[in-house]
Amino acid sequence: MFVDEVIIYAKAGDGGDGCMSFRRESRVPRGGPDGGDGGDGGSVIVRAEENVDSLANIAGHRHWNAERGGHGEGKLRTGKRGKDAVISVPPGTLVRDLERGHLLRDLKDVGEQVVIAKGGKGGRGNKHFATAVHQAPREFEPGTPGEQRNVVLELKVIADVGLIGKPNAGKSTLLSRLSRAHPEIANYPFTTKYPNLGLVRVGYDRQFVMADIPGLIEGAHSGVGLGHEFLKHVERTKILVHLIEPDPQDQTDPFDNYRQIHEELRLYDADLIARPEIIVVSKCELPGAAELAELMSEELAKPVLQVSAVTGKGLPELVNTIFATISANDPA
Repeated sequence: MFVDEVIIYAKAGDGGDGCMSFRRESRVPRGGPDGGDGGDGGSVIVRAEENVDSLANIAGHRHWNAERGGHGEGKLRTGKRGKDAVISVPPGTLVRDLERGHLLRDLKDVGEQVVIAKGGKGGRGNKHFATAVHQAPREFEPGTPGEQRNVVLELKVIADVGLIGKPNAGKSTLLSRLSRAHPEIANYPFTTKYPNLGLVRVGYDRQFVMADIPGLIEGAHSGVGLGHEFLKHVERTKILVHLIEPDPQDQTDPFDNYRQIHEELRLYDADLIARPEIIVVSKCELPGAAELAELMSEELAKPVLQVSAVTGKGLPELVNTIFATISANDPA
C-alpha cells in the first residue's frame, strides 16, 4: 500500500519532578538537602530513513507519545531521561503544523530530522534552593509539560526522472522494462494509482531513479481526477520524460494530448515547464508512430525519440539520452 499523506498527533514526555529530600546518615551531624533533579521528557522526532518509500507504515498509528522523565530521588540522584519517539519517513517528506499550516521541515535527504514536539524540562530538587540563611529548603520544582502538536506528513517523491503523459501512454510498461520495478499494468486508463519508483542502471557503475507519475488529464492543475495528488510528485524530479501514445484509445489527437499535459504543468507550476524535457513517442511498433515523431520534431524544433517497450526498440538510446541530460544539468 502506498500512502503519501497522513495526520498524526504528537505528545512529548513531561519532565520529571524534582525531589525534596534530606541527607540522614549516622555519623553525619549536618546532613542538609540532597533532593535530585527530575529527568527531561522525551521528544517526538520525524526522521528521513533510507529504506522507507511510503507513509504506509505509520498510516494506522495516529498518536505518538514520547516517554516522560523520571522523578528525582534522594542522594542527589537525577531522574531518568524519557525516551524519544522516532517516526521513520521517506526522504522527500514535508512536515507541516496542522493548525497553523506552516512548514516545519522539508526532509529531503536521508538522516535529516525535525523535532515536532519537544520534551518537558525536569524540575529542580531542593538542593538547588539551599543558601547560607536557608539551609533546610523544602522547595522543589515540578517538571514542565511536554509539547503537543497535530502534524501533517506529506510525501513528494524524489526521483531523477519523472515519466509523464496521458493515461495508457505506456509509462508503467516502460518503467518495468528499464528497471526491476513491478507496477500494475493493464489495458485500461488509470491503472497506476500512485507513483512507482525504479532504479535504472547504466553500465556497471552508473544509475538513476525513475518515477512513473500516474496519468494526467485536462484540469489536473485544479484537482480534476486526482490532479494535485499526481502533480505534486512531479515537483521533485530533475528532468521529465513525456510519453505520447501514437494511437490513443479515446481517439484524441496525440499532438493535442502533448500540448494539454504541457499546459497542465504550466498552470500548476510554471517552473515545471522550464525543466529539461525528453519527448518520446511510445509504442513505436504501431502504425503512424514514425510520422508522429517526425511531425512533432518539426513543430517543436527538438528531437523526438521513438521507443517500444514490447520490442525493446529505442530503449538503449532513451536510457543514454536520459543519463546524458541528467549529467549535463547536475554534474555532481
